[in-house]
Amino acid sequence: MKADAMSGGFADAPIEAAHGFRAILGALSCPGAIVTVAGAAPPPPLSPAAGLAALVLFDGTTPVCLTGAHDSAAVRDWIGFHTGAPLVGPGQAMFALGDWVSLQPVTRFAIGTPEYPDRAATLIVEMDSLDNSGALLRGPGIGGTVRLSLPDIAAFQANRALFPLGFDTFLTCGGRLAGVPRSTIVEAG
Repeated sequence: MKADAMSGGFADAPIEAAHGFRAILGALSCPGAIVTVAGAAPPPPLSPAAGLAALVLFDGTTPVCLTGAHDSAAVRDWIGFHTGAPLVGPGQAMFALGDWVSLQPVTRFAIGTPEYPDRAATLIVEMDSLDNSGALLRGPGIGGTVRLSLPDIAAFQANRALFPLGFDTFLTCGGRLAGVPRSTIVEAG
């Protein structure tokens, strides 16, 4: 492990983790709302928002699958040092992190079971841009409708058809983060 892996975490872990958790919870409970987060400085290609999500959500009991360029020594070391999360393949992952292309096919990640729908994976998708345009979202936590730039509308529609099963998603770009839970209804914009 290189010394770089030891930097970039929270400077004041209790306070920053609480603020980060609140932002993540807010993003997932209000689908399509884009929140700005700070406090993490992970190694590239991990964005600050994805790094914050890792610091808040990962621990020694949350198996993580890294995909594509995110499956690098620098990212593995950083996540290992700061969270202790075990790195696993797609079938065992509670969290999967990468860009949309490298996460494909998303059907390889757990969607839960009828008895335990909470055993589904959560995808953290790194985006080139994240804004309130494109797909139309509606459902729980959304007053009316909201637009969000999704990487693939059809995949999110197929995921919603599995409800109460399916994956939950965080979209990240730089220091911005948005949540799309499996309960969200997605329509072409």
